[in-house]
Amino acid sequence: MTGRHLAAIGLLIAAASAAPVSITIPELDAQAAVQMPVNPPANTRSEWTGWYVGGQTGYSQGDARAIVSDPRPMTSSNVFARLDGGLHVGYNEALSSRLVLGADADIAFPGFFEDGAVSSGIQAQGSTVSEKIDYVSTLRGRLGYAVDRWLIYGTGGLALSQARFIDSSASINDQDKIVRPGWVLGAGAEFAFAPGWTARVEYLYDQLGQAGVTFPSGTGVRLMSDVHTLRLGFSRSLRWPRARSSETSSPGAAEHQRWNIHAQDTYVEQGYVHFRSPYEGTNSLTGASQLKNTISATAFVDSRLWSGADLYFDPEIDQGFGLNDTHGVAAFPNGEAQKASFAAPRFVVDRVVLRQTFGLGGEQDTVKDGPHQLAGASDISRITVAVGRLAVTDYFDGNTYASDPRTNFLNWNTYGAGAYDWTMDQLSWTWGALAELNQKDWAFRVGYFLLPTVSSTNTFDMHIPDRGQYAAEFEWRYSLVSQPGKLRLFGWVNHGTMGGYAAAIALPVTTPDYPDITLTRQVRTNPGVVLNAEQAITDDLGLFSRASWSPGQVEILGGTEGSESWSLGGVLKGRSWGRPNDNVGVGGVVGGLSPVARAYFAAGGLGILIGDGALDYRAEQVLETYYAYTPEKWATLSFDYQYVVNPAFNAARGPVSIFALRVHTAF
Repeated sequence: MTGRHLAAIGLLIAAASAAPVSITIPELDAQAAVQMPVNPPANTRSEWTGWYVGGQTGYSQGDARAIVSDPRPMTSSNVFARLDGGLHVGYNEALSSRLVLGADADIAFPGFFEDGAVSSGIQAQGSTVSEKIDYVSTLRGRLGYAVDRWLIYGTGGLALSQARFIDSSASINDQDKIVRPGWVLGAGAEFAFAPGWTARVEYLYDQLGQAGVTFPSGTGVRLMSDVHTLRLGFSRSLRWPRARSSETSSPGAAEHQRWNIHAQDTYVEQGYVHFRSPYEGTNSLTGASQLKNTISATAFVDSRLWSGADLYFDPEIDQGFGLNDTHGVAAFPNGEAQKASFAAPRFVVDRVVLRQTFGLGGEQDTVKDGPHQLAGASDISRITVAVGRLAVTDYFDGNTYASDPRTNFLNWNTYGAGAYDWTMDQLSWTWGALAELNQKDWAFRVGYFLLPTVSSTNTFDMHIPDRGQYAAEFEWRYSLVSQPGKLRLFGWVNHGTMGGYAAAIALPVTTPDYPDITLTRQVRTNPGVVLNAEQAITDDLGLFSRASWSPGQVEILGGTEGSESWSLGGVLKGRSWGRPNDNVGVGGVVGGLSPVARAYFAAGGLGILIGDGALDYRAEQVLETYYAYTPEKWATLSFDYQYVVNPAFNAARGPVSIFALRVHTAF
């Protein structure tokens, strides 16, 4: 399954979310909002009949039984467990007897951190053979009985999976993909919690069947898997309920919103033609022409648990690669590209956040419906506390004009601060807690977040609170010539396990992989600061700038290499040429390394993103411009161009012109 296939699935799900009955579609940054007033269905047959689409997440446990021949047969059994998620589409026909007949097709992808592994560590004469499942798809019949808003059903049918068998004994790993048939049985319960929306819980047993390969090395493997899965899913009807006066959304109803569900899909195709590259190191941007794509499809499920308490859950499916597997430029040109590559779609839980708001009285703001934002009224003077899995930049270092690579600037250091060591796993997420005091003209927020155990890993240092990232930000809101502006001062301190540039250089030059910074890792401290400004010039034109600094003495844990960065740019709406929903942006960023970091990379050191094996140091410079064409409020087509001078701070290589096409839908 390619990124283009996943894009088509994401667009199908998103398009289904846009049907126009019993919903409110406020003007909200090109996003349509789904209102869900809770009303019981009026007629069982009409409510349970029709097409539907949706998504699901589940927890699977299974047993893989393998026979490996190398050449003598050996048998083994592996128990595995994983989190997965995916999409489904189906049709129901409700009979007058309350029986419901239906068909359901789904596809599920393994969680990124499990990576689909079901069998590994099989040893046969020094050979290690493993199997990874890229996806499991089912086509099932459903037979159920409907009682008002409930449907109890049994289900069964065909299962189809794609497995990759990997032989690590070859100098280059042999990989064979096999599509294997099987069967599935299960049962579930579905509840119509709002007009057009249902939630389901179901159990499935998958017998994935037998499959096998013989590698060029002569190793053969045959394997069969059984999988037990418990799932939670949401479905959206494609045949919307008839509008009834009691269900029709109104501004008053939106003020007391208890649920909303939004979705987005972003596809980025990015590449360049060949450029000057006299030599290349491990992390160099290759001089040969290159074209890569990334795609993400996300659901934003938000609910109000009690007064002031909101729970946010963001499941996502990702696929694709950044240029050069996200290496070669410190100010990396695609913010949708992660430090982990996805040859096949992978399921990721982006956010699970509990947020509690305490109103302090006085003047109120009207809060519009949106992702991570339930419609209602909120005290301007308030205290907000949030805890969970999140991105630090959800709450810190925001900017109206440069903050989201899905809608505006793509470059990491244009929509963010280049010298900020953003704590994250390889997919941009961490765990933490924060508190904010908000007033009409200012806000102050503090936070504590987990650091990776070591640089660019998916495990976190659990020495709480002795180690971690400690962050604080002051935000001042003002008006200049009747136009709004904001100034933010953001500071952070990382205290965790990091290697030191000076210590790595001081290693004996005979050290393998000199200068190997991993040999110098110990508990160290790395602070930094960001000054972030935005200013509206007119109703259609706004400017932004960020300046960031850190000492640059230690390796980066989660962000990108750089100890100083400065960006400046602007965004212009298309009202003057008759396209008020279009935007054009122009921005530039200049980044630099500390003297000791320059010496480390000149000696052949490697970082998270850069490392040419040699370094003719110059400041890295990027000019970016984009045009975002918005034919509908929910759809944007962007053309992006970036001109990178001294990629990876190396004057010996480049410059390079990078072009991108971005398709973004949001509902």
